[in-house]
Amino acid sequence: MKITFYGAAKTVTGSKHLIKTQEGFGLLLDCGLFQGYDPRFKVLNRHFGFNPMEVNAVVLSHAHIDHSGLLPMLVKQGFSGPIYCTEATGDLLEIMLLDSAHIQEADAAFHNKRHPKDEPRKPLYTIKDVEKCLKLVRPVPSQIPFELSAQIKCTLVDNGHLLGSVAVVLEVKEQGKTLRVGFTGDIGRPDPGMLKPPIPLPEVDYLICESTYGDRLHKEENFGPFDLRDLIQSVCIRKKGKLLIPAFSIGRTQELIFAMDYLHNFESLPEIPIFVDSPLATKGTEIFKNHLSAFNERFQRYLSFDASPFSFPNLHFPKTVDESKAIHQIRDGAVVVSASGMMDAGRIRHHLFNHLSNPKNAVLVVGYAEPSTLGGQLISGAASVRLFGEDIPVRAKIVRAGSFSGHADWEEMLEYLCLQKPEKLKTVFLVHGEEHVQKNWANRLQENGFSKVLIPDLQQEFEIG
Repeated sequence: MKITFYGAAKTVTGSKHLIKTQEGFGLLLDCGLFQGYDPRFKVLNRHFGFNPMEVNAVVLSHAHIDHSGLLPMLVKQGFSGPIYCTEATGDLLEIMLLDSAHIQEADAAFHNKRHPKDEPRKPLYTIKDVEKCLKLVRPVPSQIPFELSAQIKCTLVDNGHLLGSVAVVLEVKEQGKTLRVGFTGDIGRPDPGMLKPPIPLPEVDYLICESTYGDRLHKEENFGPFDLRDLIQSVCIRKKGKLLIPAFSIGRTQELIFAMDYLHNFESLPEIPIFVDSPLATKGTEIFKNHLSAFNERFQRYLSFDASPFSFPNLHFPKTVDESKAIHQIRDGAVVVSASGMMDAGRIRHHLFNHLSNPKNAVLVVGYAEPSTLGGQLISGAASVRLFGEDIPVRAKIVRAGSFSGHADWEEMLEYLCLQKPEKLKTVFLVHGEEHVQKNWANRLQENGFSKVLIPDLQQEFEIG
């Protein structure tokens, strides 16, 4: 059996891992879009490095675009097998892939109109491609094994990163023996605000493990609801500025809405307008409302107190571009939650364009941003950034709140791996992390008895078994 890493190799995007059995069954774990401005990504998003027609099935860990966003491209290039995921992931996948296709079609049309003499730009895929892709989605329950083939059983294990997110455990029969291969997906926090905590990964022989925060501890940058209240007071009430919160439309945005709902119920939320300026986030919030039973016990108790945890006075969901633009004219303080989280697309770029240069304002970064993205530049302390062809000075305060992240830190990931027996685990492959972070995480793992830890290169192949 072979594993080849076609994405998320020494980078935090484009998750894509291909397993080929001796019988020739091709299984793709995730099919993510490469996000960011790395010049390699344009090529990698159009050319997989393998033949999609030789993939028999896809198993999806969750719906975030860096894990799912190339599924329509896979189908466009000939894949016709089943796409397995949880029901909630399937619901989120529909709105996220349609949104991705709409953005690509709109961006291509805008570019072609502005540059008519250039070679016409084409989207990676269209809405029709997405519709064809969605017909292949096969929702399966977590915790219950199912057959991918006569030789492969698969179990999805809830991992607490996002609504519907899972780790993957494969039992592969080859040459009279059974190998267990685990893929963590993105590991959630042990004490999440809304979701149930991750179920520790069952014991495996080979492990594909994420490493996003393999060198960080969230407790060193703790930022809770009352810290959010204090920041809103400082920026929006005292300075009458705007607090911009770039956030992934699905997951992080709903966590923020819930945190502010909590503050409202305890009379701690300042009386100012709060905008969730993302059409995708609006749709995603409705899906979250349809899956309330998936959330943790603390959230269930909260529901008995407040049956509408994603709704409170002064919360607005702008529907049109004109309603979004009108936010720029507010002069008495406001909070704006808008996508995308890495600030490389979406309405947040317009808000940053209009407000980054004003020292009254602040930007709260609540998640990971790939270094080449606009978010990565702001985190690194850039004095100015390029937006819509202009250099914008960064005078707004940049605040980081890692504890809002949906990714476990290195201590929490070690806790998640508590069922693994280091002496029996043959190899740990580290993915979904910057290389210097992966090296730190590899050292931590080795210090805890995991002797063979490898950091694959892009398209590097390994024989296992």
